[in-house]
Amino acid sequence: RTEFNGKLYDSKHEANTAASLEIRKRAKDIKDYETQYRIEAWAHRPNGERAFLVRHKVDFRIHHNDGSYELVEAKGVETTDYKWRRKFLEEIWLPEHPDHTYTVVKKG
Repeated sequence: RTEFNGKLYDSKHEANTAASLEIRKRAKDIKDYETQYRIEAWAHRPNGERAFLVRHKVDFRIHHNDGSYELVEAKGVETTDYKWRRKFLEEIWLPEHPDHTYTVVKKG
């Protein structure tokens, strides 16, 4: 865990991403950003019934000056769990939220 600006992050890479976003905010390149942004969507059975609620916390959500949003993941290693959640995000959540885009910032 690494601290930046009074907040603990899961990795040095994630803290460095937060530092970059803070610089962009101060330069007014972006309006603002949030950390650990929660997204939720229902998974459905073939008959259309709700099966279960899928939750995922994205490392950052950037609020751009034009009013759009960008979800940002700072990733060093892509685990099996993350790959499944990314697929959910890209195929289920994002199509329902056209004002959002998704970016993965890989370490190195």
